[in-house]
Amino acid sequence: MPTTGGTIHLERSHDGRVANLTLDHGRLNVVTMEMRALMAERFAEIDADRDIRVVVIRGDGEHFTSGGDIAGFMEVAPFDLTDLGHDITAASRSQKPVIAAIDGYCFGVGLELVLSTDIRLATQRSSFALPEMKLGMMPGSGGTQRLSRLIGLSRAKYHILTGERFSAQQALDWGLVASAPEDRDGLESEVERVVTTLLGFSAVSLRTAKEVLDRGVDGPLATGVELERKAYSMLRATEDFAEGVAAFGEKRTPQFRDR
Repeated sequence: MPTTGGTIHLERSHDGRVANLTLDHGRLNVVTMEMRALMAERFAEIDADRDIRVVVIRGDGEHFTSGGDIAGFMEVAPFDLTDLGHDITAASRSQKPVIAAIDGYCFGVGLELVLSTDIRLATQRSSFALPEMKLGMMPGSGGTQRLSRLIGLSRAKYHILTGERFSAQQALDWGLVASAPEDRDGLESEVERVVTTLLGFSAVSLRTAKEVLDRGVDGPLATGVELERKAYSMLRATEDFAEGVAAFGEKRTPQFRDR
């Protein structure tokens, strides 16, 4: 059946502190309905593991993913599609920082997946699109809302309504990706740099900052600032906060307890 097939590998690295998720379904990594549900299962496992500090999502093979299994949509009841859209974006609900490492095509549900991550890195050859309009559809896994918030309503309307692709350089210029190295080797070097940086920080600080950013960005400024102030004062009570202050005064690298 077209709704099944493919997998999402979960492997740990950096002494178990990094979870590596890899989409694996042929050269184009077409995302099946089964893989959507599996993404939620993988994140449930990741979120339950206190040793895991950072998550990286990649695509196996030539492309990150060309998008979803189009034929499979007709084999799923309309109401059930809402859960599948929720499952594929489990990264947005994880308390851990999630990095998307993108190479090649990042289309349809693949772009919606990376929009739900925290830090996006892409090679120069990568290209992005939400082409659902060409099939009588529209993005259904957060694409309309997340893309408009990240690149602006005008740009999002253009690319969603026309289905036109945009390049890695455009994504970089618009702030959609944080960096765009030349090739896959450069991408892996950049991923390693960011992962190493995050592993050196306090996990509770990272978790709190992610939550404040996500919850505050769509509310009134005053509400977001108040949330930030209260979160900061909460961190003041942690051992890691005290360790950071002590390390600064002693001119040494902090040894955070909650790494």
